[in-house]
Amino acid sequence: MRIAIISFHGCPVARLGEKDTGGMNVYVLNLAKELARLGHIVDVFTRFHDPLDPEIVELEPGAKVIHIKAGPFGEKKAELPFYIREFVDNLVANSYTAGNSYDLIHSNYWISGEVASILSDRWESPHVATFHTLAKTKLRARAGERESSLRINLERQVMDQSTEILALTQAEKSDIINMYGMSSSKVSVIPAGVDTRTFYPEDKTEAKQKLGINSGQTILYAGRIEPIKGLDILLDAFRMLDGSGDAQLIIVGGSLSEDKELDRLRSNVDRLGVSEKVMFTGSVGQSELRSYYSAADVFVLPSHYESFGLVALEAMACGTPIVASRVGGIPSFVDDGVNGYLIPWRCPEPFADRIEMLLQNSDLRKIMGRAAQRKARAMDWRFVASQVADYYCKLSRCDQILTAV
Repeated sequence: MRIAIISFHGCPVARLGEKDTGGMNVYVLNLAKELARLGHIVDVFTRFHDPLDPEIVELEPGAKVIHIKAGPFGEKKAELPFYIREFVDNLVANSYTAGNSYDLIHSNYWISGEVASILSDRWESPHVATFHTLAKTKLRARAGERESSLRINLERQVMDQSTEILALTQAEKSDIINMYGMSSSKVSVIPAGVDTRTFYPEDKTEAKQKLGINSGQTILYAGRIEPIKGLDILLDAFRMLDGSGDAQLIIVGGSLSEDKELDRLRSNVDRLGVSEKVMFTGSVGQSELRSYYSAADVFVLPSHYESFGLVALEAMACGTPIVASRVGGIPSFVDDGVNGYLIPWRCPEPFADRIEMLLQNSDLRKIMGRAAQRKARAMDWRFVASQVADYYCKLSRCDQILTAV
């Protein structure tokens, strides 16, 4: 198949962990690479986000990222919908798409969905929409969240116009049906995967030495630095820990130079009196992130909302047990009491209790860590991409070709 993946604002080769880069970028990157390894041709169309980026980035033989000009560099995310038409026009005019026809278009996020809806009409190709996050679900998850009526309306419009919707979890499918009024027959579920070629256990002592962190017990968070990620809950839980005087908390993600939310968290750390035990690293590369996962004794994801929670699955692939909120897609792979703990309440006390239980019991950490790694291996991207390819085939012209053969 020849597949067009649209990821308007989320470039799969952007530096992860900074603002607006996270699990969706990883999803697009790994899906494109694994589909190419299966023999398909994949073009990922994304917006130029940095003037130093080349127009084309080869990901794998058969898979490439194509940067399309649309609006000024550094434009705020809220303004990006105003450049959808420019993006579409430049994409269609792009010399690398001239004469190409696509068997299927897969959009990622609602802005990309609007792009794909236009292209689907022009190219007469089926359009699969994946949303990764949903405005109505975010608004329900945390007081103080703000989402524009434009986004809510366009999400529903994209759902209506798409050929099918591909959700990452049953929980997301339920929200699409119950909150947006979609028919269950239009929504399929295939979970995201994890790249076990990149994420696997390193020796814990060696990982700590490599990173230059002390030998004390280590609690880790990795991901975007946003209020919806619940980091205030984690900081309060860390302060409550009893009998864990050597424990340290490492927070990976964000920009150390320009990040208002990270600055606010640093002030909170000072107020709580734990600044000597909390380290902010900023965003890091994938191989370095593997070392942080491996160095950690516990990985904590206290989010108010996660459509999937890919960072937790990456930590599990490195053999680290999880303490996470029971929200969104996280319960689809974190089995409570088996490879981690799920916390149903958005308050610090139960997080502190489960973190401390793991820190004080090395045998429990090892048992849960091994179970976590087994679960992650079963969700390797090689298996997931094969399922997605079969799903694409049923919707595209290749199904007709296979029937004819």
